[in-house]
Amino acid sequence: MPTLTLELPRLHRGQRAIFDDPHRFKAVSAGRRFGKTKLGAFLCFAVAAQRGRAWWVAPTFGIAQIGWRMMRQLAAQVPGVTIRESERMITLPTGGTVQIKSADNPDSLRGEGLDFVVLDECAFLKPETWTEVLRPALADKQGGALFISTPKGRNWFWNIHQRANYDAAWKSFHFTSYDNPFVAKSELDATKEQLPERVFRQEILAEFLEDGGGVFRGVRAAATAEAQASRMHGRTYVFGVDWARDADFSVITVLDTTTMSMAAMDRFNHIDYHVQAQRLQAMAERFKPAAIVAESNSIGTPIIEQLRRQGLPVVPFTTTNASKQIAIDALALAFERGTLRILPDDVLINELEAYSMERLPSGMLRYSAPDGGHDDCVMSLALCYSGASKTGRRARVGEY
Repeated sequence: MPTLTLELPRLHRGQRAIFDDPHRFKAVSAGRRFGKTKLGAFLCFAVAAQRGRAWWVAPTFGIAQIGWRMMRQLAAQVPGVTIRESERMITLPTGGTVQIKSADNPDSLRGEGLDFVVLDECAFLKPETWTEVLRPALADKQGGALFISTPKGRNWFWNIHQRANYDAAWKSFHFTSYDNPFVAKSELDATKEQLPERVFRQEILAEFLEDGGGVFRGVRAAATAEAQASRMHGRTYVFGVDWARDADFSVITVLDTTTMSMAAMDRFNHIDYHVQAQRLQAMAERFKPAAIVAESNSIGTPIIEQLRRQGLPVVPFTTTNASKQIAIDALALAFERGTLRILPDDVLINELEAYSMERLPSGMLRYSAPDGGHDDCVMSLALCYSGASKTGRRARVGEY
């Protein structure tokens, strides 16, 4: 059976360097929008054109679908190709195949002999997916592998990169998002202005940071605010409220938006909703807030309805992974730029310094307290700061 010559779309310089490299195993750490998916798809088709069998393996079905869409676009340009949607498999006229797989269940990948495999977003794959399943599948044909991902701290993907220092079969590559000439530099520069430094370094510059956490920088330097007993003349105030769940704490944070300094904080737990509402009402009488940004998820909704009936300017905040990321990123930037002062409260400082992040296979960041810890003070402050950015244009229901 003859081989097939494919005319693939143009690769940029960084992609071409990886494509042409002869090493058997290639590990590519690259920033978002570098073109990792396109590169991996081209390599799979190049193998299939030579009658080989290639797999594309992603951490989840959703991520695998991204690779599948790219494969289908390429397959549509090849005469005589067969596309089997149910199996997510493409067969070229040479008999070579490209198939998309999900690593949700690594054991389902066993028993196949392969010429080539792409491990997409491999920083989020279990290392056993490679060592116990995919690596043995390459043995009989001495197949190759491409590892593509944005870093996730210094986990097993980082270890793979280090292997190139002592194993001649391996080659490591590092590229930032700026290395893709088809992405405007101005767009990436704008992203830098919107993201905390740590996030920008990991997601855009593709740096292997010491760990996946450490969201807030300069916390102790910002802990110079002085507590206020009540509203000061000529000042504007915003509240942030994170309600208690189970063993957590309810926290009310008061921010003086005129000086961008915390004015007060109330933290409590093991009290019923009615008393929680009373404590917030009492705090509002002292500071006369322009807006009270309160979490509406779960138990927050009935309390918010009650407070609105009492005439308080409550703005509900629906916490999702996306809305939480926006609020936390904004707060982290405020600390980095020195535009916010907080009270020198040990509980608050400890929560901020322990707060961590990790990137999900979907590309979203997940922020959370460490196991067994609390993030109530962090979320209350984040809601407060989010409200402060909107007081200048009058906070309205639904803005958050």
